[in-house]
Amino acid sequence: MGKTVKILDKTFRPSIPEAEIQQRVKAVAERINRDMADKNPLFLAVLNGSFIFAADLMREITIPSEISFVKLASYAGTTSTGKITEVIGINDDLSGRHVVIVEDIVDTGRTMQRMIETLGTRNPASIHICTLLLKPDKLEVPLNIEYAALEIPNDFIVGYGLDYDQQGRNLRDIYTIVE
Repeated sequence: MGKTVKILDKTFRPSIPEAEIQQRVKAVAERINRDMADKNPLFLAVLNGSFIFAADLMREITIPSEISFVKLASYAGTTSTGKITEVIGINDDLSGRHVVIVEDIVDTGRTMQRMIETLGTRNPASIHICTLLLKPDKLEVPLNIEYAALEIPNDFIVGYGLDYDQQGRNLRDIYTIVE
């Protein structure tokens, strides 16, 4: 793994190497392949953060499935406003579908809770959560997170799709902020 990187005004150190991320993504995909074998799941990847994870996950999915992309309006800078104005981009008919939400990170869980409520109004057969990263110590709402590739401490991280003020998404490894 590389050395520290500077993004805007902050310094980050390598935290999770790309090889480990890929290994965990593969393991999560294998569980989904097993659990959803006959369900033709619809993956809903939440932009912008999950695009790299979603691409790598889909390459490991071997069962019939579909993917669509949604965007939530909630983040401004480095802190969540805690308000989702809307889920943009769900044009698919979710009625009777097994939906797998693909997210880059779940921390408080409030965004995910709101998204599940929104999707629930469209009569899916089931809704599942698949996240690259989970911060269990930060969860404020009860969520059934069936597919979490990695659990991490409550650090500020960047890379592999995650950003700091829109920068750093292109880093192959995940980096943690150096205070």
